[in-house]
Amino acid sequence: MRKIVSVILLSIAVLPALCQSPTPKYQPGTITAVKTHEDTATGGPAVTRYDISVRVENTVYVILYTPPPGAYGAQYTQGMNLLVLVGDKTITFNDVAGRSREAPILSRTPAPQSNH
Repeated sequence: MRKIVSVILLSIAVLPALCQSPTPKYQPGTITAVKTHEDTATGGPAVTRYDISVRVENTVYVILYTPPPGAYGAQYTQGMNLLVLVGDKTITFNDVAGRSREAPILSRTPAPQSNH
C-alpha cells in the first residue's frame, strides 16, 4: 500500500512539469546592418527609428527598432552579438541595461552562405 501511495504522489508531482509548454529559447544573433528607417508617415513628433538586420543561424531578420526616449547609439551597433528570441512577428532582446525589448520583424530572408 505504501508503494502505491508513493507512486501516486510522485505521478502527481511530475505531471505539472510534463504539461508545461517549453520555455522559449534565446539564440545568438549578430547585427549585420543598421539603417535609418525611412518613415513615410507624417505628423507627430520626429522619432528616429532604425531598420536593423540581425543574422540568426541561417536567416537575416530586418527589425524596426525605436529607441526609448533619451537613448542613442543604435546606429553604432553593427557587428554586435546579442541573444535574441525569435517569434512569429517580433524579435525580443535585452538592451545594454538588461531591459527586455521587443521589435517587429519587417522581413526575413535566407542568410548568404559564408566561404569559411
